[in-house]
Amino acid sequence: MGSPTYTAQPHGMGSLQTITIMQQPDAAQVKRVLAAQIVLTLVLTALAAAFGAVHALSVMIGAGVCTMANALLAFWVFKPYRAQEAGVLVMRFYAAEIIKIVFILVMFGIAIALIDGLNFPALLGAYFVAQVIPVLIASSTDAEKKT
Repeated sequence: MGSPTYTAQPHGMGSLQTITIMQQPDAAQVKRVLAAQIVLTLVLTALAAAFGAVHALSVMIGAGVCTMANALLAFWVFKPYRAQEAGVLVMRFYAAEIIKIVFILVMFGIAIALIDGLNFPALLGAYFVAQVIPVLIASSTDAEKKT
């Protein structure tokens, strides 16, 4: 059971087009992504420990900040709301994204200011991996469940 599809003939065009409506992730999917991010943070940190404490700390901060920022966003977006107030939900999402970005910048700023010798490629690489890989895993497992 995938995303709903609709067939329509756009105004002024001769052929029918199929339009797929994307569904917003639900709270269960978000929890799976956050759980995968936590596990990935621990695995990446353990792997980086083989290269030294500074690398492990850099990876832990990068992936940890990503995970905490996404948890903050999820908490903010998935709070209960009234369906009649769709505009409030949209504003909540934008506010959550702004809060997430500010949180990331502040946390990275604190880490850079307080910890000498951070490995920036490891920090940013771990952030990127923690952001991308769990989402890809969750979306592929969700796609497998629906087929």
